[in-house]
Amino acid sequence: MDLREKSICLLASVSGVGVQDADPKVILYTIPLGKKCIITHVVVRSATASLADGVDFNFGEGAGADTWKETVDLSGLVDATTYYVVSNNNALNIIFDEAEEFGIISETGATADAEVTIDVFGYLYDA
Repeated sequence: MDLREKSICLLASVSGVGVQDADPKVILYTIPLGKKCIITHVVVRSATASLADGVDFNFGEGAGADTWKETVDLSGLVDATTYYVVSNNNALNIIFDEAEEFGIISETGATADAEVTIDVFGYLYDA
């Protein structure tokens, strides 16, 4: 058993994620075969430009990436010196199955052509 099955840890870190309005969905983490996954939180950091007006981002699985956390406001992320921790505190959530793709999509993204790095945290267990 590896560390990803014994503790909440960094599952993926994806840089260059486009967060401008109407940018397409970006896959952040694919659940390994034979495993299930609980995503505990994500960190959005290292913005290359202001995310002003970026008030509606979805995280999760499927075309709309809307199965984990919807309508996340990241508009306060203005440069590389700030970050957001996004979680689903005290909310009923889903368990991701093997081969599912956890990602982000901008419904109302930043007005500037901005990119961020997103770190995905959670843990795995046998399917």
